[in-house]
Amino acid sequence: MKIIQITDTHLSPGKIHFNGNWEPLAAWVNAQQPDLVIHTGDLSVDGADLEEDLTFCMELMGAVEAPMLIVPGNHDIGHLPGSHQPVDALRLERWRRLVGADRWAKQSDGWLFIGLNALVLGFDDAEEEAQFAWLEQVLAERDGRRVAIFTHKPLFVDDPNEGDTGYWSIRPAPRQRLYDLIAAHDVALFASGHLHWAWKGQFNTTALVWGPSSAFIIDTMEREMPGERLVGAVIHTFGEDVASEIVKLPELTPFVIDGIIHEVYPQAVRKQNPEAAE
Repeated sequence: MKIIQITDTHLSPGKIHFNGNWEPLAAWVNAQQPDLVIHTGDLSVDGADLEEDLTFCMELMGAVEAPMLIVPGNHDIGHLPGSHQPVDALRLERWRRLVGADRWAKQSDGWLFIGLNALVLGFDDAEEEAQFAWLEQVLAERDGRRVAIFTHKPLFVDDPNEGDTGYWSIRPAPRQRLYDLIAAHDVALFASGHLHWAWKGQFNTTALVWGPSSAFIIDTMEREMPGERLVGAVIHTFGEDVASEIVKLPELTPFVIDGIIHEVYPQAVRKQNPEAAE
């Protein structure tokens, strides 16, 4: 079975900076004739606040001929508590209504493919607990199938036992809960996006893959991370085991975010000067 992972497309009807990469990406995906396409989040630029961003993105996803499953990214539903766009009931409802489920499971050819909503991990609330209860049940019922998990944020950046990396990876407490479930079940692959770096590694017996964004790379405005800066996709081939190939796509323009981030990324709303409001 062939699955193509795409991620961090960052499409928008209003902020069109990366839209030009969608048509060649969709054409390349269709030419590969995959059995399934999995989008690991940041479908949009600002679907967390703008319904039209998610609607626009879903219309574009129709260009892909294979079935597609999607998990949300922080640009789609918001981020951690204390951020200027925290995940909340309104943002989750918008995603579920316009895109679909924010977590899912699919069985095929001796495999169980699981999509997780990484953005509710770290809230320590009912949504997080509901997802863990669902995950535990799905894994308990896998009936000998091997497991591949797809989500937006990686388990860690530099070290499996690192502390809280804030924006970048899953927080330590939910990460440990995932480690325990991974150890108890035959999880062969944990694939993610978010970092805009392309990398393959290993955690015990589980292969780790960071899919490259199809939109842009980050130059020097953020810290160096493992892997490579490139725009592309990942081809995962599932048989008795899984083989993952990170593919750099020359058809895509490797836009650099550094000089245009304030044009593109959602910014916190500044408090209005009380004197100016009078």
